[in-house]
Amino acid sequence: MLDYRSLQIWRRSHQLTLVIYAQTQSFPREELFGLISQMRRAASSIPTNIAEGCGRGSDAELARFLTIAAGSASELDYQLLLAHDLGYIQPETWLQSQSELTEIRKMLTQFIQTVKKRIAA
Repeated sequence: MLDYRSLQIWRRSHQLTLVIYAQTQSFPREELFGLISQMRRAASSIPTNIAEGCGRGSDAELARFLTIAAGSASELDYQLLLAHDLGYIQPETWLQSQSELTEIRKMLTQFIQTVKKRIAA
């Protein structure tokens, strides 16, 4: 069993989740059950699935949950773009979040590949 809190990818995705929660506080109230909820769910799903995968008993399960986290990262990527295009997020804020999310997605891809190599060995 792997301690998820020791993983840089978990710490960064957790911090991004906190940023997304803060950013969505200023969204229009009519988005409470729409884009706000979707973005918060997608953001929190990334570190949640990393943590759950680490708690599973095999590399195959870890790889599966990391893949789910990667899917959530892709979902959040679009939602950030939508929020930006709707004018809910300022361009500078969007670029910062987008940049961090891109790095997290790269880290997830590398982590998945490493775990899958261990499975194949």
